[in-house]
Amino acid sequence: MKFWCNLSFNEGEDEVMRGGDNRLNSKEEERVFGNDGLSDDDVGNDEQPLVGSDAPLAVEFIERETDDQFRVFEEMVRAVRVGGFASWTNTALYEGESSSAAAVVAAGLQNGTEDSRDYHHKRAKFHSDFDKCRFATSTSSDTGKSNTSMDYGDFENIPGSCLRYNNDSCYDAFALMNNTGEENDLDSSLVNDSEGNDHDISNAEDLEVKMDLTDDLLHMVFSFLDHPNLCKAARVCKQWRAASAHEDFWKFLNFEDRNISAQQFEDMCSRYPNATALSISGPAMHMLVMKAISSLRNLEVLTLGKGQILDNFFHALADCTMLKKLNINDATLGNGIQEISIYHDRLCHLQLTKCRVMRISVRCPLLETMSLKRSSMAQAVVNCPLLHELDIGSCHKLPDAVIRSAATSCPQLVSLDMSNCSCVSDETLREIAQNCANLSILDASYCPNISLESVRLPMLTVLKIHSCEGITSASMAAIAHSYMLEVLELDNCSLLTSVSLNLPRLQNIRLVHCRKFADLDLRTMMLSSIQVSNCPVLHRINITSNSLRKLALQKQDSLITLALQCQSLQEVDLSECESLTDSICKVFSDGGGCPMLNSLVLDNCESLTSVRFASTSLVNLSLVGCRAISTLELSCPKLEKVNLDGCDHLERASFSPVGLRSLNLGICPKLNTLDIEAPNMISLELKGCGVLSEASINCPLLISLDASFCSQLTDDCLSATTASCPLIESLILMSCPSVGSDGLCSLRWLPNLTVLDLSYTFLTNLEPVFESCAQLKVLKLQACKYLTDSSLEPLYKGGALPALQELDLSYGTLCQSAIEELLACCTHLTHVSLNGCANMHDLNWGYSRGQITELPAVNMSSMISHEDVLEQSEQSSRLLQNLNCVGCPNIRKVLIPPLAHCYHLLYLNLSLSVNLKEVDIVCLNLCFLNLSNCSSLETLKLECPRLSSLFLQSCNIDEEAVEAAISKCSMLETLDVRFCPRISSMNMGRLRASCSSLRRIFSSLSTS
Repeated sequence: MKFWCNLSFNEGEDEVMRGGDNRLNSKEEERVFGNDGLSDDDVGNDEQPLVGSDAPLAVEFIERETDDQFRVFEEMVRAVRVGGFASWTNTALYEGESSSAAAVVAAGLQNGTEDSRDYHHKRAKFHSDFDKCRFATSTSSDTGKSNTSMDYGDFENIPGSCLRYNNDSCYDAFALMNNTGEENDLDSSLVNDSEGNDHDISNAEDLEVKMDLTDDLLHMVFSFLDHPNLCKAARVCKQWRAASAHEDFWKFLNFEDRNISAQQFEDMCSRYPNATALSISGPAMHMLVMKAISSLRNLEVLTLGKGQILDNFFHALADCTMLKKLNINDATLGNGIQEISIYHDRLCHLQLTKCRVMRISVRCPLLETMSLKRSSMAQAVVNCPLLHELDIGSCHKLPDAVIRSAATSCPQLVSLDMSNCSCVSDETLREIAQNCANLSILDASYCPNISLESVRLPMLTVLKIHSCEGITSASMAAIAHSYMLEVLELDNCSLLTSVSLNLPRLQNIRLVHCRKFADLDLRTMMLSSIQVSNCPVLHRINITSNSLRKLALQKQDSLITLALQCQSLQEVDLSECESLTDSICKVFSDGGGCPMLNSLVLDNCESLTSVRFASTSLVNLSLVGCRAISTLELSCPKLEKVNLDGCDHLERASFSPVGLRSLNLGICPKLNTLDIEAPNMISLELKGCGVLSEASINCPLLISLDASFCSQLTDDCLSATTASCPLIESLILMSCPSVGSDGLCSLRWLPNLTVLDLSYTFLTNLEPVFESCAQLKVLKLQACKYLTDSSLEPLYKGGALPALQELDLSYGTLCQSAIEELLACCTHLTHVSLNGCANMHDLNWGYSRGQITELPAVNMSSMISHEDVLEQSEQSSRLLQNLNCVGCPNIRKVLIPPLAHCYHLLYLNLSLSVNLKEVDIVCLNLCFLNLSNCSSLETLKLECPRLSSLFLQSCNIDEEAVEAAISKCSMLETLDVRFCPRISSMNMGRLRASCSSLRRIFSSLSTS
């Protein structure tokens, strides 16, 4: 994208600028404004400036990256013109817009014919196209000279359109920017268009965008820039230089941590005599601030630090009649041992922090706030009748009498910080209370000599007394007189044993690390926050409040009694309160004083044994790690979540009624009685409840029930559950030996049942399943030792369970013929597992009942297209995709010929079949074949064009057999031959040569 900016003039001004002998001819005007004659190589080349004697001055924008960024600038200017800059900035920031126009090159007029001409009010035109960016302006001279390029090294884009800059050079550069007679320095890096370029850039006029940047518009845009970016903007042109130099943007001169010379500082002060704020730091601070006092008569805020300030500064301070705020940080005042006097009639705010001075005297009739924090003075005299905020925290050298005199001399005092002033006594506090009737904020932390026993501060709203060794229970009587108190902090008061307060306005209280604190009694209607922690002997809490919403009392090991009357309390955390007893349940049940409670955490409360909650508001309950609970009764209709992890001694549980959607009781191995009434529950897990004998489950929306390993679950219990939960779709009864035929008959009440697991049961008859579960898709019968060959005849002879897709008969006793008939007749099965079937000898799909099945053969030797594979797959009636025969010890041969029509078979696992000797598979779509640990394997024949993974780990097969097998697997990518004794890892190249598609070969010694 090209970006042109030129100063446009009317005809009269244009004539004056050009002069009689320096007129631009029509060809040059067409070349500049119409982009004619410019080649792409000439645009944007800042290494070799283009020089032309009559060409207008042009400067490239080399930092413009995308068209969107220019459109952002256009939108900004357009928004500012209609008064919507604020809304534009918000939108741009939220949308992640960032401007990359950080690098712009200065351009100006050379040898102007009239010094008095005001070029600052010319409006800039912007021409844009979508190749590169260029800035151009007219010149008044036809004797243009080549100028040096501007350095762009300090222009770097960062998010939010901010520019990185060098602190030491920003003000140095700007200090020279507007000096008279130095325009050539600013107008450097002007690049002229070269003559003779005949490359035509077409359609430039169609892409022209014009914007009028008036002074008012620039002023508004520049008001959002900081000083470093104003310095960079000043390098664009004279108009921008004048706009960026406006005194409105330089009211605050910040020279903190900047290396600036005295001359540059003096120039800045003379250029902006109306500056109202100044910040200086460093070794030269005193010299610079003395210059500032003499030249900046409108200073209102002065900030100094990190150096030495001599006594004459404080004498000259009165000359700054407008000064309102003085901040001095980390400085040495005077010579460090003399008295420093600060007298000023208009000073309102004084801050002397970390200052090194022996004595100080302050007399400022209008002073409102003063901070002497962490200063090392030993004497302070204060005469400030209007002072309302005084901070003398950590002034360790101030004696008690000096603090008393300073505070009592300020009758309007509202806030006093005397923390870490170890000399403060109760007598000083009493006098302050008598003389400062309006005192509302007091920080007396780390003052070991105060007890407050005879101090009355009725207007106090904030009291902080951390680590005060003199604070005891008797001190609470004095605090009780502060009826306006809102914030009370008593951390680390080691002698405090009890707190009993009835303060109507108290909102916040802290009691942390009070090692002798035992009893808390608060009656305050406005209490909204309480923090009590690490109080090892606290055993009783009584709180009355209408505003408290959250209460956290973790790790209060001795807490036994908790009484709450908190009408708005919603969240309570009593984790690891090991001494809490069952009586806590009454506090959080209906009528217990917390009617709006919705979250309760009682994790690791190991003294709870019988938990009973009846709450109409409780939503979340956590009893993690409550190992002693044996009985749980919950009558909470809104309860949505309960966590019982670690409640391994729970014996009886009742959830009636609850709003739970899911419940896991599998972590309660001793549960024997269960009663659930949950109208919204959809998932219930009872896995591992081995002694569960009585269960009443009334969940009309229940979809999934896992009762595996419930060894005492009876047929009657199962029948009652199926009758009350008719929507069950998944039923897991693995290792439920007490379930028999009567229980299976109740499955007729479950018309939507799709998943049934009867593994490791003693069932002998599956007729109820075949008759009642017409929608069943998954049937698992692992290790059902009592099922005979005839038990599954309805499945492969009678057409039972037509929707069945997955069948697991692993570790069963079916004979070879029953397995062959099952695989031959149940063509609708997609997943079959026959793992560990000892009666299975061969997997030969070329035969059916001893006779060769006459099915059309498929010629695999010829190339088969993808379309042919899809067509044959659609025509195949056998839908089997996944076959697992892991650990079948007697299987010796696997034969899957083309006539088996296993076009859908994708996954075949024969691992751990130790007697398997021969594998001959012709399968179009097989992708995964696992023959690991088939130690007797000798013959391997594969014609599987889509096989991608072959595992032969620990097989006693030779390299030639593997080479021949994989040579017909054109898409094989992964081959595992680790621990194959007859395959050398040094001959992996031969295997790669046999199958060019191989990407990964895993061998015993290396992985390639």
